[in-house]
Amino acid sequence: MTYAADRLHEEVAYVAYHFHWSRGEVLDLEHHERRRWVAEIARINTRVNEGR
Repeated sequence: MTYAADRLHEEVAYVAYHFHWSRGEVLDLEHHERRRWVAEIARINTRVNEGR
């Protein structure tokens, strides 16, 4: 099974936007590591949006 290209682009854009990493730097991450950064960014955004 391959990872959906649309989902991969979404993850790369999300991490690159928030961390100012290059496309190549994000793509060099292992899948599980990239997903972990996506989850962490989402948690940070949630806390910020809740005013914490």
